[in-house]
Amino acid sequence: MAVYALAQLSIHDRPRYDRYVSRFMDVLAGFDGKLLVADESPAVLEGEWSGDKVVLLEFPDRDAFTAWATSPEYRAISTDRVAATTGSVLLLRSAFDR
Repeated sequence: MAVYALAQLSIHDRPRYDRYVSRFMDVLAGFDGKLLVADESPAVLEGEWSGDKVVLLEFPDRDAFTAWATSPEYRAISTDRVAATTGSVLLLRSAFDR
């Protein structure tokens, strides 16, 4: 069953975050992940949001997500994301797969 990783980020070190982004797609491609959304101008329709960027990824299943998130390749680049941003990352299941 497909899973989705939703990141809501505030970026406080743009050069370091851009370094992460420059290597991100190459790492993601090796783990069957798909970048569905990367938006720095989301429309807030309800409530308040103070972030800078929303990212939505799709993986075939939780095992594929875990393999990517814990891989040496991703861990090597994720240090830049962690240092350059604050925010939350959620792992979601499709309502159709429950």
